[in-house]
Amino acid sequence: MKHLETSTGKWEMVIGLEVHAQVISNGKLFSAASTKFGVAPNENVSFVDAAFPGVLPVLNSFCVDQAIKTGLGLNGTINHISHFDRKNYFYADLPQGYQISQYKHPIISGGHVDIEDKNGETRKIRLERIHLEQDAGKSIHDQSPTKSYIDLNRAGVALMEIVTMPDLRSAEEVSAFVKKLRSILRYLKTCDGNMEEGNLRVDVNVSVHRPGTEYGTRVEVKNVNSIKFIMAAIGFEVERQIEMLESGGVVGQETRLFDPSSGKTILMRSKEDAQDYRYFPEPDLPPLVIEQSRIAEIRKTIPELPDAKTARFQRELGLPHYDASLIASEMEIADYYEAALAHLPVENTEIAKILANWTLGELFSLLNKDGKNISESNVSPQNLAELITLIKTNVISGKIAKDVLKIMWDTGKSASVTVEENGLRQITSVDNIEICLRSVLAEYPDKVAEYKAGKEKLFGFFVGQAMKKTQGKANPQLLNDILKKLFNEG
Repeated sequence: MKHLETSTGKWEMVIGLEVHAQVISNGKLFSAASTKFGVAPNENVSFVDAAFPGVLPVLNSFCVDQAIKTGLGLNGTINHISHFDRKNYFYADLPQGYQISQYKHPIISGGHVDIEDKNGETRKIRLERIHLEQDAGKSIHDQSPTKSYIDLNRAGVALMEIVTMPDLRSAEEVSAFVKKLRSILRYLKTCDGNMEEGNLRVDVNVSVHRPGTEYGTRVEVKNVNSIKFIMAAIGFEVERQIEMLESGGVVGQETRLFDPSSGKTILMRSKEDAQDYRYFPEPDLPPLVIEQSRIAEIRKTIPELPDAKTARFQRELGLPHYDASLIASEMEIADYYEAALAHLPVENTEIAKILANWTLGELFSLLNKDGKNISESNVSPQNLAELITLIKTNVISGKIAKDVLKIMWDTGKSASVTVEENGLRQITSVDNIEICLRSVLAEYPDKVAEYKAGKEKLFGFFVGQAMKKTQGKANPQLLNDILKKLFNEG
C-alpha cells in the first residue's frame, strides 16, 4: 500500500476508473449512421440519432459481438441475458433527452487486467463490469460569443464502459492500467484507443483516507483524454482533498473537470447517485439474449494477447522480460518484430536479442525523430533482418551498421544494396589490416615506446587511428588481434 505523508501523518489514496471505449464499428449502436471521424458537423446523423418522433432504436449486432470479444479478452463473464435501460439525465447534445445504457444487468460481469508495478511485481486490477451504451454529441462553445453549437456526429456511437473496482492506489498504477487496457483493446480490434480523437476517455474516481480507516468520499474527474492529464488530475485532486481534510473541511461527492492549462480540477456539478438518473428498462428494446454457441465462435477469434506474447518471447526466444513486454505492448511492434524474425534463424536466441535491440533502439530513434509509428517505418522488417544478417556474418561492423540503417531510412533501399553502393563492406583481409596498423605504428614511434614502457592505455589510441584510416571499416576483433600480435613480435 502506497502512503502519502504530510505534517499531520499518513494518507492513502483509493482510485477506481470508468473507461469509455468507443467500439470499432462502421455503424452506431442503434442506427446505421456512419461513425467515420473527421467529417463535417452533423453529417453522420440519422433520424434515430436526431430523436425524430416515432423512430425506434435497432441494436447493432456487430457492436454486441465486439463487447463479447472485449469481455473474453479481459477475463470477464459473458451474461447470457442482459438489459438496456434508460438513464434519465439531460444532455444538451443528446436530442432524445436520455441515454440508452445498461444498469443492473450488463453484458459483461467481472474480469481483470494484470499490471506490473515499478518493482516488476504483478497486480491484478479487478473489473466490476463492462456495459454497452450510446455516446452523446458534442457541444461547441468557442465558435461564438453568444451561442453554443451542437455536433451530433458522435451521438449514438457505441461505447463500452469498462468499470474497475477501487483497486488502484497511485497515479503510476492508473497509468500502467490504462496503457495495458488500451493495448489489449487494440489487439482485440474492438477499440482503436485513440485518446486524441476521444475514442478512449477516462472518468477517474479519487478518494483519500487515513490508514486503517474507512474509505473517504470519492470525487469523480470526468472525461480525461490523455494519460499525462490523468496523472496530473490525480495528483492535484489528492492534494486538494488532503488539504481540505487537514484544515477541518469535508470532501463533497461531486463531479469535476480537469483543466490542462492550469493543471487543476474544476467543479462541474454535485455528483448524482444512481437513483437520480431514474433508470428504468428501455421499452423499445427487448432483453439481449446471447447463446453459448455465439460466445464460443467469438472466443475462436481472440488473438494472442500481450501477456501471452510476452511469455512466449521469453520462453522461445530467450528475450529479457523488459524487451519482451515492450515489443508485445503494441500489436504493430510485435507484428513488425516477428515479421523480421521470420527472415532470421529463430533458433539463435542471440540473434533474437540483437533484433530486439535494433528494433527498440536505433529503429525507434528514427521513428521518433520523424514522428512515425512502426507501421509507417521506411525500413521494412525484411530489410532490418538483412541488416542484422550482415552484422552477424561480419560483412559490416555494428558501428557501420548504424550509418547503413540511416541511409536505408532515407532511401528505402535494402541493407546489401546500401552497403555495396556506399562502399561500406567491412575489411576482413588480414594483410590489408596489418599494412594499415604498421603504417600507424610507424607514424607514432614515441607513443609506441610509451606503450612498450607500460602505458597500456595507448592500445586504444592505435586502434582508433587504424579505424580512421579504414573509415571505420576494419573488422574490430581482427584489428585488435593483429595489433596484439605486432606488439608481441616487437
